[in-house]
Amino acid sequence: PLDLSNIVFSKAVVSTQSTGHYYITNNLRMAAVKEQQEFVRKLQSEREKLQVLTKEFQKCVSTRQQFDAQLNENELVLSEFQRLKSSAEVFKQVGPVLVKQEVSEAISTVKKRITFIKGELERCDKNISASEEKQSKSREALMKMQQQYQQKVQAMQQQQQPPQAAK
Repeated sequence: PLDLSNIVFSKAVVSTQSTGHYYITNNLRMAAVKEQQEFVRKLQSEREKLQVLTKEFQKCVSTRQQFDAQLNENELVLSEFQRLKSSAEVFKQVGPVLVKQEVSEAISTVKKRITFIKGELERCDKNISASEEKQSKSREALMKMQQQYQQKVQAMQQQQQPPQAAK
């Protein structure tokens, strides 16, 4: 995460050579401070946006892991069902009751569940890819804004430095 606590605004140097110059310099300083404050607000907003995108990404990954675990479990159940003899008895739990079910019907149900879970995994993968892309764009925008801010601060510092006399 981006730490904005170390951002320091440059101290304004005000010239008092004449009343008019002071007024213009003061207005310029106030405009620069307002510009910096607006820029920091934008920077914070972009950082918050990135945090939201990161949370969404983590949620997508968590959901995908759950579906992956369900897929593995159902594939294991299917492989066990396929090893059963056709005369075997299979029971399905419905609430607190066990209900007898045909082996072929149980296999069909598990296959449908596997198909559904695979579809959900594909959907999760698309969401993860889209989320990664959004995060990448947000990080790039944030870095670009930081660079622009640093350039502005350097430019202001150079403007505030008194010119050095030639020797």
